[in-house]
Amino acid sequence: MANLPLNIDYSGKVVVVTGAGGLICGAMARAFAESGAKVAALDLNEDNVKKLADELKAEGYICEGYKANVLEPEALEEVHQAVLKDLGPCDILINGAGGNNPRATTDNEYQHEAWEGCKTFFDLQPSGVDFVFKLNFQGTLLPTQAFAKDMVEKKHGVILNISSMNAYTPLTKIPAYSAAKAAISNFTQWLATHFAGTGIRCNAIAPGFLVSAQNKALLFNPDGTPTARSAKILAGTPTGRFVDADELLGATLFLCDDKAASAITGVVLPVDAGFAAYSGV
Repeated sequence: MANLPLNIDYSGKVVVVTGAGGLICGAMARAFAESGAKVAALDLNEDNVKKLADELKAEGYICEGYKANVLEPEALEEVHQAVLKDLGPCDILINGAGGNNPRATTDNEYQHEAWEGCKTFFDLQPSGVDFVFKLNFQGTLLPTQAFAKDMVEKKHGVILNISSMNAYTPLTKIPAYSAAKAAISNFTQWLATHFAGTGIRCNAIAPGFLVSAQNKALLFNPDGTPTARSAKILAGTPTGRFVDADELLGATLFLCDDKAASAITGVVLPVDAGFAAYSGV
């Protein structure tokens, strides 16, 4: 078995991962495959998940890549049927698709610090805010509707959502994304309650600050030096560092294991290098 943080055997399990074309969920898809699972890697970027699937299959693991728009119920059901045919009914669903959008992001942290040409709160586009809410919330709800049907029929299953530290305390500049992730945490508790009698557990992880393609420009200048925002993040993190994507894998594998986490449902687990614990003083 590969160098995983937990050596949990997921042999025979079918794991569906949305957003698997990205950094975080691509690492999760790989971890489950390396733990013996049959993995369905879903993403709007078909090339990325096909490449991931080819790499894993070349290494002897089981993974299929599927193009999937998490905002289109009909398309999701088509993918659901393909996964049933190729791998079998879903045992574990990782709702990883999500993200922010520049149209829902302000240039300034505080209204009184606005400058000429600055995109302020009053300039946020409704279409951008709507897109962020749909991508994060409906992008979690709709795949759950598609794949949790398998779990209800089997009276067994696990759903893991991806929340954020923004859900606890909103970050400046990104009001729509912060609010959407707060909705994910709330929805996680709702699902855990709703499915409690069916044998399905539902939890979430709340990653801290990771460096990814989406936020690299916010965290680092073109010359590679940290931005002022990056310096504030690190100053507010007692360990003084960012979280690595691979550091989410232990929490993921733990929460999805029925023996290790059999009584854990409705929980949002921070993986944040201590960010939420630090008051700044």
